[in-house]
Amino acid sequence: MRSRVLRPGIYAPVPTFFLPNSEDLDLASFEAQVLRISQAGVIPLLSGTMGEAHHLSHKERSTLIHVARRALDSAGLTHVPIVSGTGAGSTRETVELCAEAAASGADAAIVIISGYFAGVLGSHKRALKAFWSEVSQKSPIPVIIYNFPGACGGIELDSEIITELATECPNIVGVKLTCGNVGKLTRICATVSEPSFRSAHPRKNVNSTFLVLGGFADFLVPSAFVNGHGAITGLGNVAPYAIVRLFQLSEEAVKNPSVLVEAQYLQGIIARADYTIAKAGIAGTKYLLERLYGYGGVPRKPLPPIDADKGQALWEHPDTVALVRIERELSGKIRQ
Repeated sequence: MRSRVLRPGIYAPVPTFFLPNSEDLDLASFEAQVLRISQAGVIPLLSGTMGEAHHLSHKERSTLIHVARRALDSAGLTHVPIVSGTGAGSTRETVELCAEAAASGADAAIVIISGYFAGVLGSHKRALKAFWSEVSQKSPIPVIIYNFPGACGGIELDSEIITELATECPNIVGVKLTCGNVGKLTRICATVSEPSFRSAHPRKNVNSTFLVLGGFADFLVPSAFVNGHGAITGLGNVAPYAIVRLFQLSEEAVKNPSVLVEAQYLQGIIARADYTIAKAGIAGTKYLLERLYGYGGVPRKPLPPIDADKGQALWEHPDTVALVRIERELSGKIRQ
């Protein structure tokens, strides 16, 4: 059993970078980004939607885990866990990917169901539960449920299914709600965040808890006040220090209302930027990373790059400008 358990906080789905022309993995840029966010206190998630998992082979997913683990360990960040996406078309292949992720050094898997047969699966509660139940039973590492209707043909897990899976499957350690449904998050937390839940339904690794994580950074403050546990957010690639600071303020505000105003102010900046940048998709995030850090490139085909004029407009958008300004301020203070 690995000692690196997942904890409340901010996770970022790291983009997968590709070399121009060949589209081979750009491992130097990938390593730089893993270290950049991890040093800011963000936990890396590999081969997720932002990481273009659908465009990666099994071997490439394993390579990314090996490279990330080696980079983290070399930088003295041996305590930082790695989460890897293992979603695939079938239950069988998903289990295979979980085993490969474990062998490559991942500490947990995040699992989305395929939307290819969404017409059948979407309304078949028993089949949906059976999928995550079997995967979690057979996976050698803990599993996070990935609820993202937009990436799986509209399949939407309700709070009842998620809560039942949390109760019945001890190797499931969390859920990512990219549906953005704050009410759903509240309902799930009302069960799994109660102190009695952990003792009544311990995880396979008794040091783990069930984490309820938003899929965006735009509701971290309300999430904290219903006992949520943070977020897995693509914006963590662009502004890791700002989002970690917002998470810290949100947690503190629950106990110390005097910091709530500061948390609300920062939440407003991040919420506006999250909305603006998310609309630009993977290509938009890569464009911003190129402008900020000198690497990013374009998605793997057939996903198109962002148009040059739209990229420039995104960079100059007031919401982006405000976020970049506060990110630079916070990162400068912390690094001094």
